[in-house]
Amino acid sequence: MHLENSVEEELEILIRARYPVLYVVSAEESRVIQCLEQICSRRRKKLFEWSCTIGLVQGGASLQSHKQRSQTTRDPLAALEQIIDFVEPAIFVLKDFHSHIGKSSPNVIRRLKEIAGGLKGSFKTIVIVSPILELPVELEKEVTVLNFPPPGVAELGLVLDRVIEETKDLPDIRVCISPESRIKLIQASMGLGISELENVFAKIIIKSKGFSDADLPEILAEKKQLIRKSGLLEFYESPESFSSVGGMAQLKDWLQKRKAALLPNAREFGLPAPKGVLLLGVQGCGKSLCAKAVSAEFQLPLLRFDMGRMFGSLMGSSEENVRRAIALAESIAPSILWVDEIDKAFTGIQNHGASDGGTTARVLGTFLTWLSEKQAAVFVVATANEVSHLPPELLRKGRLDEIFFVDLPSVDERKEILGIQLRKRRRDPERFDLQLLAEKSEGLSGAEIEEAVISALFEAFSEEGDLENRHLLDVIHETVPLSRTMEEQIGNLRSWAKGRARRAA
Repeated sequence: MHLENSVEEELEILIRARYPVLYVVSAEESRVIQCLEQICSRRRKKLFEWSCTIGLVQGGASLQSHKQRSQTTRDPLAALEQIIDFVEPAIFVLKDFHSHIGKSSPNVIRRLKEIAGGLKGSFKTIVIVSPILELPVELEKEVTVLNFPPPGVAELGLVLDRVIEETKDLPDIRVCISPESRIKLIQASMGLGISELENVFAKIIIKSKGFSDADLPEILAEKKQLIRKSGLLEFYESPESFSSVGGMAQLKDWLQKRKAALLPNAREFGLPAPKGVLLLGVQGCGKSLCAKAVSAEFQLPLLRFDMGRMFGSLMGSSEENVRRAIALAESIAPSILWVDEIDKAFTGIQNHGASDGGTTARVLGTFLTWLSEKQAAVFVVATANEVSHLPPELLRKGRLDEIFFVDLPSVDERKEILGIQLRKRRRDPERFDLQLLAEKSEGLSGAEIEEAVISALFEAFSEEGDLENRHLLDVIHETVPLSRTMEEQIGNLRSWAKGRARRAA
């Protein structure tokens, strides 16, 4: 296995430097163990593996030999005692040990801390492998944490070659992949684990009798599964495009210029990957619709990032959820990360320190640090309705590329929105007086105009006739717009945006 050299080298350096306990965060145990096997081979150490179902066994032992082991080492304390008694140079892999060093296991925490002190002068290393990071404060000084990244381009290429080699002798299989298709397949596979990748490559070969660009949707479907299983992000499929968004000419033009900058040749030109945009404005004026349209326009997967879902009940789990969601978004880059109504996640953050132990502030800090330092081609589209709820740190330049203010649509924009909504409902806009309707719908948001068209269709359907101008005029006349109900708040929002944000229209 050819893992990214920096991680493999760092792991070996820490072992050679006699760091007593390492915590490797990865859902791919087999990859981590394979890496450790290579280190053991080079350093002439023995490798042992532990799990709560099997106990402590020598690495590489068969399942049959596991049955002959003493059952006492299934207990974590007994396993730690055996590690202390072992005298030869060795690496001990403890699988899913995070569940045994929680608050309910003070004895295990205490013993591991004592053992860590004793291992510093020996040639023995404990390596905890877990898909999540759950480290008690008592062990923070004793344990070194490493994040094991998903397979890189080189490793994915080796997996592809191995699958092709293993299936080439199957009947009716003729694998002949072009260099261009190979590059596209590997790029599309970024973020998948080795076992997932082997499965999807084998599935493609069996199903298609080979590889081609037409097989990319199969890999995309596997990525959807990966995102669904994480429970942190939502893979959002949207049919919307910029043609579905009325108005916002300046915002559309700005986004079009950033589209090309996500491609690799932009890095060669000297451009960094664009960070993203904050859409701030009146509710119902198309901010979320625009976020969905960006995905279709850029032809990139859209990941919805629900900040509310990040706040877990366990101390530290919220920050870990954010880190895992960010890592997942980066692993399948280039992609669009849609953070909807970000203002609600950080409402009243100044007062949260006393009520939530500072969790909100730490989550914000984790997210803002990533926005400033991210190198992956993850384009963030954040939306917000209330500027007073946003922390000032989010608004400064460097976090996102630009802030756009989305105001209520002008008369020309309302005319365009009416045309879009009528075509969407299979009606010819030429049959309606769009200019009159646009003038009469002053103060209505895009969402309210859409709802007016739908309500007018209900009226026409109840009369057993087709939609007419009068149905739309009646509904528009009866609609009380949000701009009238929340006139003061919208006025304050417009005042703040003046000189602080670019206008979308």
